[in-house]
Amino acid sequence: MEPESGFSPPRNPPLRQLPLLSWVNLSRNLVLAYQSFGVVYGDLSTSPLYVFSSTFTGKLQKYRNEEVIFGAFSLIFWTLTLLPLLKYVGILLGADDNGEGGVFALYSLLCRHGKFSLLPNQQAADEELSTYKYGPSTDGVLSSSLKRFLEKHKKLRTALLIVVLFGACMVIGDGVLTPAISVLSAVSGLRVTEQKWHNGELLLIACVILVGLFALQHCGTHKVAFMFAPIVIIWLVSMFSVGLYNIICWNPSIIHAVSPHYIIKFFKETGIDGWISLGGILLSVTGTEAMFADLGHFTALSIRLAFTIVIYPCLVIQYMGQAAFLSKNLGSIPNSFFDSIPDSVFWPVFVIATLAAIVGSQAVITATFSIIKQCHALGCFPRVKVVHTSKHIYGQIYIPEINWILMILTLAITIGFQDTTLIGNAYGLACMTVMFITTFLMALVIVFVWQKSVLLAATFLLFFWTIEGVYLSAAFTKVPQGGWVPLVLSFIFVIVMFIWHYGTRKKYNFDLHNKVSLKWLLGLGPSLGIVRVPGIGLIYSELATGVPAIFSHFVTNLPAFHKVLVFVCVKSVPVPYVSPQERFLIGRVCPRPYRMYRCIVRYGYKDIQRDDGDFENQLIQSIAEFIQMEAGESQYSSSEASSYDGRMAVISTTLNSSTSLIVSELEDFGVSNSIQSSKSLTLQSLRSIYEDENPQIRRRVVRFQLPSSPAMDPAVREELMDLIQAKEAGVAYIMGHSYVKARKSSSFLKKLAIDIGYSFLRKNCRGPAVALNIPHISLIEVGMIYYV
Repeated sequence: MEPESGFSPPRNPPLRQLPLLSWVNLSRNLVLAYQSFGVVYGDLSTSPLYVFSSTFTGKLQKYRNEEVIFGAFSLIFWTLTLLPLLKYVGILLGADDNGEGGVFALYSLLCRHGKFSLLPNQQAADEELSTYKYGPSTDGVLSSSLKRFLEKHKKLRTALLIVVLFGACMVIGDGVLTPAISVLSAVSGLRVTEQKWHNGELLLIACVILVGLFALQHCGTHKVAFMFAPIVIIWLVSMFSVGLYNIICWNPSIIHAVSPHYIIKFFKETGIDGWISLGGILLSVTGTEAMFADLGHFTALSIRLAFTIVIYPCLVIQYMGQAAFLSKNLGSIPNSFFDSIPDSVFWPVFVIATLAAIVGSQAVITATFSIIKQCHALGCFPRVKVVHTSKHIYGQIYIPEINWILMILTLAITIGFQDTTLIGNAYGLACMTVMFITTFLMALVIVFVWQKSVLLAATFLLFFWTIEGVYLSAAFTKVPQGGWVPLVLSFIFVIVMFIWHYGTRKKYNFDLHNKVSLKWLLGLGPSLGIVRVPGIGLIYSELATGVPAIFSHFVTNLPAFHKVLVFVCVKSVPVPYVSPQERFLIGRVCPRPYRMYRCIVRYGYKDIQRDDGDFENQLIQSIAEFIQMEAGESQYSSSEASSYDGRMAVISTTLNSSTSLIVSELEDFGVSNSIQSSKSLTLQSLRSIYEDENPQIRRRVVRFQLPSSPAMDPAVREELMDLIQAKEAGVAYIMGHSYVKARKSSSFLKKLAIDIGYSFLRKNCRGPAVALNIPHISLIEVGMIYYV
């Protein structure tokens, strides 16, 4: 979903409407392309700081001559051309999921075109969402057979999920390694100055810069993009100018090195040492994944414009100029970039390089926040606090816990290694692994989503896997020299994600198999065998169907319960966004006199659950709409017994869109003008004190009234009046405080995963009440043990 431009096309004259729309669309994409410099390309554009120095290390140092330098540049040129330009800009940006990118966007597309998802609470109604459909629905014979084969074997679907999680964890690893290598490479330029800086001093400067970088993240992508974009543009101009100067001044014949012939000559001379050096060459494309992962913040066209017109030419000229300089100054390879800068402009370029390194870290940190949010939405990451940083641009987020964890890990890597070569070994392995997994998922998308031939997908897979496989194999040779870092980090994060996903599924299955019998509820009668008091009880459950077992605990242990009960299920669906018009599914649980309803609130993996205070009002409005809709349909009114058969209706959550109730809003947000309810004066006093101490939790005061319509059915009017009176009496949020334990008969591995891993994560992550923005003053929790 792209952010709205705010443009309203003129009605007259109609002939000028299309050109004007095109002009506005182009200007908007140009603005987004400008912003993308500060978010997407910072990392990719700072690669020249360390590529050549990382390539010519180890045994390759003995091959320092002009031919090898030319071959190294040719490798860099064709790597930039085939991977970022052809694969990402040319192909991958067209595989967006309603404007979203990244490995989870590809996985989401696959889950919607095949039953690959392991989420247990999916419903047929989810497939009716406007953002669910993508492309044609007909499959080829071979693709249909392949799809059925994957759907049939749960182990294969689990393996697919683990591959996706591993790719996501490598992106998180990038978020740790990128700031470390970028900032260390930038401050290393001080070594070539007249003043001799010690390693300890350089390390301290790098750490101070890193702390400042992570402290800025709460400002949000939008502010950071406008602030950082000019820095990257100046950096690109500087790189281009210095590169062009070096080409003309030192060795203009370097232009011939764009020929692949020099790659052959490179490997003929260097042999296996040249293959090992590819672990340094691949650093030239680090940060490429951000073009796809950060797609949701921009548009595909804006990213294509920025890369093809500005980024690609500037990088090619800079690498070409640096190679021209090194071909005549072989002794400058260890600090190739800063040595190649003319003395007259050294300090301005050094300052802008340091600032650009800071910006370079921003791209992958932003991508990390996005990937964590997607993991959480798909049930693969513990609950975290997601902050929406822009009121105008949707989808820009900040996650405090992840930000500070990344900062601690980055500082540990920086202080622990203190060497860009070792960090580069780890960084290259992480980036190439993400690209390798993305290629695999893209091949599946070509078959299942784009409905292209398996032969085309196999060609795509074979071509890019051959290139990336060569680089990945070289990167794996550096595992003992720092390459183990992303593997260890990814292993830890994959274990955390998979344990959370496994525990969540087991808990859901327990609820599913221990649902309260509808026959038992009907036997209790409309009073449920207890006193029904004024008010609304919102009973939260992960179940999309049926009544959770925890409800029987309330009925059997409490002497009274609310007159109106709503079973609320907040769930994620495998789409990036769910429009407000499709967010609520409303239905009945029991016959009309029971006043029991079900509400399913659906969010996409990029949706933000904002604490806007309108949830209660939207819920009441939606239930009222459902009551009216139900009464107007003959199949419901013909028999009361059929009014709780599990059917649900999609109700818009846009306030004031309904005609069932008259909505009036009070001007004062305080408690003094709130609707008087049947709550005790003591409770009203406590609520007043609570809201005075926590002004941010005050809710908009909305009053509902029935329209004076004599044609309204008396039973419908009575039910709507009960709903309004219950709302005025107050709303209580009821949740189960669950403890999940493995059965005694479970295997040791399952007990380890559930009793230690999952229980530890549940205790130390955000509580469900916080994640769902539930006001604590109205929260009721009841403990329950789940034996899974």
